[in-house]
Amino acid sequence: MGNGLILDLRGIYKNYYQGKYVVEALRDVSFQMEEGEYVAIMGPSGSGKSTLMNIIGCLDQATRGSFYLDGQDVSKLSENEMSDIRLKKIGFVFQSFHLLPRQSALTNVEMPLNYAHVPRKERRERALRALERVGLADRVDFRPNQLSGGQMQRVAIARAMVNNPRLLLADEPTGALDSRSGAAIMELFQKLNEEGVSVLMITHDAEIASHARRVVTIRDGILKEE
Repeated sequence: MGNGLILDLRGIYKNYYQGKYVVEALRDVSFQMEEGEYVAIMGPSGSGKSTLMNIIGCLDQATRGSFYLDGQDVSKLSENEMSDIRLKKIGFVFQSFHLLPRQSALTNVEMPLNYAHVPRKERRERALRALERVGLADRVDFRPNQLSGGQMQRVAIARAMVNNPRLLLADEPTGALDSRSGAAIMELFQKLNEEGVSVLMITHDAEIASHARRVVTIRDGILKEE
């Protein structure tokens, strides 16, 4: 284990307004995750898990409650500061890979480093290392349409890891894959976690969640430890 909490959420509420009705998407959610942990948040569609992921991923802010990411109080940050945290501290992996179709695997992985103004030579070196780490050293010049679904998700994971984020946040990472490719992706998450990466996975699938070392469930906006 690392030294301390990577995530610390206390009393998080998120309300949406539909006309004159208030919809409580999250109700009094408290959740802590230590550095180096591998946690799954599991819940059915409409349970609030996407809302929670958006808050943890600094894509949205809670209505009330406090949230610390890597010791930093996120609830008080501006849009710009939040996008800075997303770039530096969080690696995102989504169900649909979000790759640039006309660009090579290498260029796709370099993307976050462009935003972070990393010099070109170092960008290339780090992107090559990240692709090697996910087992795609021989596919660096391939475009997404030349890759299988599992390989595309590996490129997306390499891109998420290239900035050495404090947290790897995966939303239904095997949702678009067949079961064999999905199993290989789950093995990759396990390997990254064994190398010290903190992994938080959002899923509706109990079998996928079972790969994590700890599972919490969310239903009707309320989080429970398994």
